[in-house]
Amino acid sequence: MRTGPYPDLLHNDLAVANLIEYLMISGVLMGLLIVMLLLVNTNIMENPANRLVYVSFTDIGNGVSTRMVDVYAIAPNEGMVYTKFDIPDEIVGRNYFVELGPDPNSANQDVRVFRGDLESLTAIAGIGVTRGVNGSTTGAGMNTICYNWTGNSPEGKC
Repeated sequence: MRTGPYPDLLHNDLAVANLIEYLMISGVLMGLLIVMLLLVNTNIMENPANRLVYVSFTDIGNGVSTRMVDVYAIAPNEGMVYTKFDIPDEIVGRNYFVELGPDPNSANQDVRVFRGDLESLTAIAGIGVTRGVNGSTTGAGMNTICYNWTGNSPEGKC
């Protein structure tokens, strides 16, 4: 084999340097890819879903609050009023809970819609603390609002 005018060309480390450069660049790019994969789930998928859940919880709380005020607006001085309403069964593919009652931190009565660490509080506007509200439900099935002028639910109908 002839080496030509540059006899040391075959003995240099140029090929090894190219391989090490390729491995280093590939390693840095793989590290960036792994970091991006870890951040994509949180920033691109979970945060928008949590925002959607919060907005949905607020809408549900406003709807339940409005229904409560409507029932109390037509409530008789003596007697009972029943009404049924429907709320979404699931939000972003998961169940949730609705609780109604006094807020321990204020004098308001609130509709609390929650699931895990996501929560929305909506004040029951219009009746304030003049009428007692309590109860809980989930999104599954039909829900009932019952008004009884005595404040007691007879025979467990409510």
